[in-house]
Formats: sequence, structure tokens, C-alpha cells
Amino acid sequence: MPPIGQAFMPALCGVALMLACHAAAQAGAPQVPAMAERVAACVACHGAQGRAGPDGYYPRIAGKPEGYLYNQLRHFRDGQRRYPPMNYLLTNLSDDYLRQIARHFAQQHPPGATAAAGNTSAAVLERGRLLATQGAPERRLPACAACHGQALSGLQPAIPGLLGLPRDYISAQLGAWRNGARRAHAPDCMADVAQALTPDEIHAVSTWLALQPSDAPLAVASTAALPIRCGSVGATP
Repeated sequence: MPPIGQAFMPALCGVALMLACHAAAQAGAPQVPAMAERVAACVACHGAQGRAGPDGYYPRIAGKPEGYLYNQLRHFRDGQRRYPPMNYLLTNLSDDYLRQIARHFAQQHPPGATAAAGNTSAAVLERGRLLATQGAPERRLPACAACHGQALSGLQPAIPGLLGLPRDYISAQLGAWRNGARRAHAPDCMADVAQALTPDEIHAVSTWLALQPSDAPLAVASTAALPIRCGSVGATP
């Protein structure tokens, strides 16, 4: 059973979503809402400045590449990515409005809290580290760092960083790609990677990533070829 505070998070986010949707409905009026009003619903779930929610599920969006954030907002708005509160919130927002929100959070760089290791064994953490930094060459499974940058802080213009993300969120997204609930442009490289991982490996790499400090260098541009074909990289940001 979730803690009492966590149990109230959906309700709090719901209130914020309604307020933000009301502001969004007024977007065509002469007075455009201030940025603080536009992102009120975002920070209610994703934390101040988008640093990550307190419940271990809502991800950090601060400092992500602008192109990545914009694409995700579009996908939620257009139904390509499914999460009802996000789909509802973004339904009537224009591309320009979404770009402004994406640009705002891309420019935020608050320090992130590092998760506690708890009772995770050293063997599990080492397994996660090897998967994240070296992959499994014998299985042609690329490392997370091969696509998301050696510092795991992302690559411009549209590959997200993996730092500052709660373990449960990382695990849930890998699971969603593994079972087809989340999809990207073909060839869907993340689906291929997730399907090659075992549940134990997903747990290991999610736990290790969540324990890494989130104040890494900013996402940088890279012209290096990715180790596998990835359709979303070529998508228009």
C-alpha cells in the first residue's frame, strides 16, 4: 500500500491539470499566460523546475534536450504515447505552445537527489553498471551509454539523459517497451533493447541508473553513428 502522501498525488495532479487546462484554453486570448502558469501542472507532478516527482515515478524533465521534450509532448498530445492525464492536458495545445514549454524545461538545471541503495546487493548493482556502460557484446546488446552519451546525460537534439530518473520510472518504461505499450518510430531501437533484457536485468540497470548523481554535464551534440538503427533519432524535432 503506498504512503498516504503518495496516495494523494493523483488527486493533487488532477487539480493542477484542470487549472492548467483552463489556462491553456485561454491561450488564444490577447494575454498569454505567464510561463509559471503554463507549467503549473508539470511541476505539480514532475517537481519544482522539473527535477522529478517525490513519489518515485514521475521522471525528471529538467535539462532534457529541447527536441526530445517537444517530441514527447507532441506524442502525448497526438495519442502516440498514452498516459491519460498527459493526453488530456495537452489536447488543445499548439506546436508553438509545446515548444515554449519544452524550451523552458530544457533550460532548467536544478540539482537532483540521489536515491539510496537500500538493500540492493553489490552483485545486482555491478550487473546494472555493466549493462549501462558496456552492454552485452556477446548478445549484440548495446550499452545505454552508447546511445545516451558516455556521461548518460543525453545527446542533442533528441536523445534524453538517463540521470535523475526514479528507478520505478525507468523500470516501468523499459517494461512498456518490452510489452509493446510504448512505441517509437520504426525501427524502434528501445523496444529491441528492452525485449532483449530479462526482468532481472531491467531491475539491475534501473536500480544502478537511479543511484547515479544527476548533476552530470549537459547533453552535447554528437555526430557519431549509433550502434543500432533508431527511427526516433531521425524524427523531426
